[in-house]
Amino acid sequence: MQLKDLLTLMVKREASDLHITVGLPPQLRIDGKLSLIDTLPALTPDDTERLAYDALTEEQKERFTQKKELDASIGIKNLGRFRINLYRQRGSIGMAVRLIPFKIPELRELGLPDAVKDFADRPSGMVLITGATGSGKSTTLASMIEYINSKRACHIISIEDPIEYLHKHKKSTINQRELGTDTVSFGDAIKHVFRQDPNIVLIGELRDLDTIKGALTLAETGHLIFGTLHTIDAVHAINRIIDVFPAYQQQQIRMQLSMVLVGIIVQQLIPRNNDKGRVLAVEMMNVIPAIQNLIRENNLHQIYSLIQMGKKYDMCTMNQSLAELYNKGLITWEEAYSRSTNPQELIPLVKW
Repeated sequence: MQLKDLLTLMVKREASDLHITVGLPPQLRIDGKLSLIDTLPALTPDDTERLAYDALTEEQKERFTQKKELDASIGIKNLGRFRINLYRQRGSIGMAVRLIPFKIPELRELGLPDAVKDFADRPSGMVLITGATGSGKSTTLASMIEYINSKRACHIISIEDPIEYLHKHKKSTINQRELGTDTVSFGDAIKHVFRQDPNIVLIGELRDLDTIKGALTLAETGHLIFGTLHTIDAVHAINRIIDVFPAYQQQQIRMQLSMVLVGIIVQQLIPRNNDKGRVLAVEMMNVIPAIQNLIRENNLHQIYSLIQMGKKYDMCTMNQSLAELYNKGLITWEEAYSRSTNPQELIPLVKW
């Protein structure tokens, strides 16, 4: 059993992820559900090490030996690109592999609202894509970059961990930088990106104070910034950014964020009702002047009601999106209910 054989099976079965761990056969995640490849035997520690090292260069093996963690990406001709995460568990190697299609989907194929194009058309500011792991954030970002690439002559720099979708130069010039290979950290890359004359900067993850501080400064100085966070809704995303800073700086950050934030897209991928594949549920927040004021005045709890009533500004809550998907018959009631953070609010929105 070779890693390439498992990756081929992964593509054939249209799985999003492959999991390798000791004591179980390899597992595939298909339409959000994990299942064993029961035609294969349980893996031994030697099996997982051999499969993991199949994918790595000598430099990556050395880095993994030192750090005991590794994020990397590989491409296999005529098959696809794959994001690989290696880790140690109980002394053995475990591996998670995510399939990244060669073709970058268009925004309309993803089921995203047209307002997403308006975010991408902005000359400057900050756009946040949030959601749990596996909610399609990387795909949305890649599609937005590709949309810009097809219509604007500008310089785009992405800082990723690792590089997932590969972009070709079209109208834009795109330089993709990978942590560990091309730069040491998000913070270091952002510190130097000012001298690289970018118009647009994509930051794979806004994960610490230095990264967030640099992203806000870039947005404030006339750049368009795209970044991701792992939050369940738009208000939590704003809180996450402000709370990273010391208390004495937070009022200044609220002012800064209110001026640069363009919009927030919150995503969930949900299995289709009695069908193959998944559909996208989206909370959309468009930063209108009223929301800017609420951020400045630290009245974040009032933002949700503005999103609820903001249809004319292309806004919607996650509950409104879930209700629409259920009312169209695209998802089951059980899925809609379980994905809602406030099910009691969801109930009156659905057509029984």
